[in-house]
Amino acid sequence: MPVPNSFDYAVVRVVPRVERAEFINAGIIVFCLQQRFLEARVQVEESRLQALWPGIDIELVRQHLEAIPRIAAGDPTAGPIARLSQRERFHWLVSPRSTIIQVSPVHSGLCDHPDQLMDQLAARLLHP
Repeated sequence: MPVPNSFDYAVVRVVPRVERAEFINAGIIVFCLQQRFLEARVQVEESRLQALWPGIDIELVRQHLEAIPRIAAGDPTAGPIARLSQRERFHWLVSPRSTIIQVSPVHSGLCDHPDQLMDQLAARLLHP
């Protein structure tokens, strides 16, 4: 029987108008140090974003969101941050920002299979 490992996760949010504090969940980042697991998934709900801000540049938001999974995976084409260790990449990805793409506070827990946890979190938090 597997021993549960600790994990951390955060939700990636698109905040089209920071002054209004409205946001749409757009991704999940999961990190499990013991299993050497770091993964991020993102999705762009264009219609929901345009409902919050009709003038939003969807393509620009998409480009920034799509960089997150590449950095998490350590893709060498994703720039210098992607070359950091898993732990450093996770902490960089979840650091607070005041831009259109923000990250929730980090939440922790225990899991046996972080890949299955990622599927569960994505189903619960990313799909309306």
